[in-house]
Amino acid sequence: MTVAGLKARPLVPAAPARNARGDEPRQELPAEMRPRIVASAEPVAGPPAPEGQGAPVSTVSRRGLDAFAFFVANLQTGFGPFLAVYFSQAKWTQSDIGFALTVGSLVGLLGQVPGGAFVDAARSKRFAAGVAVIAVAGSALALAVWPSFLVVLFAMALHSAASCVLTPAIAAISIGLVGHARAGERLGRNASFQALGNAIAAAGMGACGYYLSNGAVFYLTAALGVPAVMALSAIRASEIEANSRVSEEASPAPFEGRGGLRALLANRGLLSFGACMMLFFLANAAMMPLVGSVLTLRASETATALVAACIMVPQAVLAVCAPAVGRATERFGRYPVLLVGFAALPLRGLLLASTTNPYGLVAIQVLDGVSASVLGVMVPLVVSDLTRGTGRFNLALGAVGTAMGIGAALSTSIAGIMADRLGSHSAFLGLAFLGFAAFILVALIMPETRRSRVPEATGAQAP
Repeated sequence: MTVAGLKARPLVPAAPARNARGDEPRQELPAEMRPRIVASAEPVAGPPAPEGQGAPVSTVSRRGLDAFAFFVANLQTGFGPFLAVYFSQAKWTQSDIGFALTVGSLVGLLGQVPGGAFVDAARSKRFAAGVAVIAVAGSALALAVWPSFLVVLFAMALHSAASCVLTPAIAAISIGLVGHARAGERLGRNASFQALGNAIAAAGMGACGYYLSNGAVFYLTAALGVPAVMALSAIRASEIEANSRVSEEASPAPFEGRGGLRALLANRGLLSFGACMMLFFLANAAMMPLVGSVLTLRASETATALVAACIMVPQAVLAVCAPAVGRATERFGRYPVLLVGFAALPLRGLLLASTTNPYGLVAIQVLDGVSASVLGVMVPLVVSDLTRGTGRFNLALGAVGTAMGIGAALSTSIAGIMADRLGSHSAFLGLAFLGFAAFILVALIMPETRRSRVPEATGAQAP
């Protein structure tokens, strides 16, 4: 049979075959209509997957991250006010105590950017966090076992350097685990567990120092490194990597190919946010020490209990409000929530300047908890938004942390000068003015950093 014979044969459609029930199957559509059906069957026809969501997160990983945030807060609490008490009991001079604390503060300030860069370069964020936890626990053990001057200086420097790695590592693990779409909710949950950890650790370590010894506080701090590492090991690395990969693929890198510092300097949103945060801490950092001084003068007999209450009230507000703040950032956006956190600061300064009641000073610290709830979520979240897809998240987080540290360091000096020359009332008003300037700066220069959602597909046929 020739090809020509095949072409000459008329095309007669065959009778459709019947199925087992005797029904005739549906006729096929003409060929010219088939491309339209194929086009309408593309992925855009159905609702897309939520932005930034990849592999589902297991309950084990979620609970592991909860516990890790809690125990890390326990660890860091041991290096708070207990240090000064421990050094004083060891008959250290005030100059030696101040020098040791200054060493830790300087390393903490200068190590923010290198610590973030280290986390960015680390292939495993869990490994970076684990090394930092071991270093913090080791520095606590060194303080307890060998409280000599040189060992203490080394331990303080080691603790501060490890903290510069630990903070961005937790943020990177959190965002990598849940993706950008649910980062606000996750960071709010972290802040809540950290606040609980701070409160419980402060009570437990205070009791340990009272009934045992001040040195026992640091043995307890070192021992808390064990459950922290166990909680970290419960977080599955495969889930972090899977969701990080999906988030990076969903967002092209706007600064791809540039160096780390060059990328930061080219990011106007990040520079604006760093300036806002530095001004916020310039107004905020000195308020609590100034409140402590005022309480000592006005209620010397109950000053210690009232100062403790001033510390506990914001932590309680933070523990309760941080998850709600995280959800609000996903529902309303970053900008309005950030404004609320900044607005609470000048209001707090004005109220502190207007009251002389010691219990009123304690009650006003609720506003400190509001600001802490907002910034505890917003700092890593906004930095993540502004550096998404660049691979520079932790480096940028360290840079913003440096700006915050500079503001905090200058705040206490400025407030001290104002309080000595003009009085505490004027000092609170001056800090309130700086807080209002920070609020205006956010309102004027900060953009909305949340990425717009992927629009729902209409299901229309391709033309």
